[in-house]
Amino acid sequence: MNIPRNPRDRAPRVVTVVGATAAGKSDLGVALARELGGEVVNADSMQLYRGMDIGTAKLTPGEQGGITHHLLDVWDVTVAANVAEYQRMARGVIDGLLAQGRTPVLVGGSGLYVRAAVDELEFPGTDPEVRARLEAELAERGSGELHRRLAAVDPSAAQAILPSNGRRIVRALEVVEITGASFTANLPGPESVYDTVQIGVQVPRPELDERIALRVDRMWACGLVPEVEALVGAGLREGRTASRALGYQQVLAQLAGECSETQAREETVRATRRFARRQESWFRRDTRVNWLARSSGEDSESLLERALELVRVRGR
Repeated sequence: MNIPRNPRDRAPRVVTVVGATAAGKSDLGVALARELGGEVVNADSMQLYRGMDIGTAKLTPGEQGGITHHLLDVWDVTVAANVAEYQRMARGVIDGLLAQGRTPVLVGGSGLYVRAAVDELEFPGTDPEVRARLEAELAERGSGELHRRLAAVDPSAAQAILPSNGRRIVRALEVVEITGASFTANLPGPESVYDTVQIGVQVPRPELDERIALRVDRMWACGLVPEVEALVGAGLREGRTASRALGYQQVLAQLAGECSETQAREETVRATRRFARRQESWFRRDTRVNWLARSSGEDSESLLERALELVRVRGR
């Protein structure tokens, strides 16, 4: 297939690269940004945190290949994630790049963050009294019980939120209580703010499971435990969002003597595989995503050419 190597004139205004963790989104995003004359905009909620590098598989400067990356390292680990704040920041970056004639390439597996950046979404407000009561219940009863309650009133939200993610469970239950409708009902049907082409990277499940296990091995080999130890000094244990991140949560338990290193690693693999399935389920519901099934052993150049073909066809 003879694909133009510089389709800038026909490129859509915004490109997104989505899919499960360890599927190869980050490398494809860099390659697309290079070919399209663009820059990468992070849409991974955990990569927004400073110092959380190894456990989030944040690209090193060398791996970024000279391509500017936006919205990395913007929050301290003590800050609770806020998708409305992310939306404000992401829209500002995207609009700035478009004004410069650059192509924003949004890359990440946090489905709500992707939608917040490119879709017409307004997020319900908060009620301090309701929030405080739900947080007290979370502290008393644990996230599992609240997740079961969420599953009864909003099954779609419960499917998308990990049972261990108490902060997001509380938020979903808060929205249900203050609006009288489910959290997912408050998300309108997909209506893009920008001219966007969405590309999903799919890896066969057995291969994805193996890639996840290898990634976790690399995390420990590259120093995840010392990274977490350093972040504890920066307040990681007190961070309502960052402390629940995959890998970080398990290492914190290991450091507290609640499990062995082997158990922490094995639980990180299991939890990441479960999370990957939830990511795939979320993105599968969006019919605008153009899926690229990555065959076993397919090289990065072949995947890039197929992605560029999607961009080229859309840009005609």
